[in-house]
Amino acid sequence: MTNWIDKGYRQYEGEHIDVYFSVDVCEHAANCVKGNPNVFDTKRKPWILADAADADEVARVIETCPSGALQYIRKGE
Repeated sequence: MTNWIDKGYRQYEGEHIDVYFSVDVCEHAANCVKGNPNVFDTKRKPWILADAADADEVARVIETCPSGALQYIRKGE
């Protein structure tokens, strides 16, 4: 399993899924904020709320990230 923290990603913990983000990798395509603004909102701190949708929805949005700046690890799998 990849250790995203060691690769410079910041962790946003959720109950069922942890989200990881790297500003250095981000290409600002905005797929995340367009995909689910309840989870991803750049006007809020923290801007990622991993529990604002179910884990499947969070993973679905992250998988649309073209740069790989967003990653996730499901808990309990």
